[in-house]
Amino acid sequence: MLELLKAGGWAMLPILLCSAIALAIILERFWTLRHKAVLPPGLGAEVREWARSRKLDPQHLAALSQNSPLGELLAAALGVRNRSREVIKERIEDTGRHVVHRLERFLGTLGTIALISPLLGLLGTVFGLIRMFLAVMVSGVGDPLKMAGGIGEALVCTAAGLCVAIPAYVFHRYFRSRVSDLVVEMEREVFLLTDELTSNSEAAPPVAAARVALAAG
Repeated sequence: MLELLKAGGWAMLPILLCSAIALAIILERFWTLRHKAVLPPGLGAEVREWARSRKLDPQHLAALSQNSPLGELLAAALGVRNRSREVIKERIEDTGRHVVHRLERFLGTLGTIALISPLLGLLGTVFGLIRMFLAVMVSGVGDPLKMAGGIGEALVCTAAGLCVAIPAYVFHRYFRSRVSDLVVEMEREVFLLTDELTSNSEAAPPVAAARVALAAG
């Protein structure tokens, strides 16, 4: 393996660097985008129960916001629970943009690696062919070893670039799809909480009016 890397020439260095970065991103995203880390089981139902019982205080909201991406969205909705549905929706959308941005962290870099790795391999291929033609110009076609060195450098760089680019592209698409699925599930939980909050706020005026009538009586 080491001989193959050496045969690839200097172009193998940036390809190996890209492979190391891609591997680190893939492992980090697998850990970060775990379903239970983004959407803890039962969190949505628990928060809706909080909203029904009105057992909400700043400490609850702060802990909820630090709990998970879903918790951050739910805490944002609860922070403006006494406002209109439009205000709640705007706050959720503003918070959601930041949450999605963090879920997609490093995916742009992974996509860039998937794009440039074949180009780096192609660059190494070109330099290998140039080396081969220079060897032919100097020594003629009678020295097959020098020609083989240039051809070997070209083939190794091409193969290495593709071996990095293909998995990087596959995982880039996979994580994009995973983020989309998680966002859809978070939207569902947020909509349920929004319905709970707005139904409570709509029920509040009649209760308040009844209290005023009893006090007047």
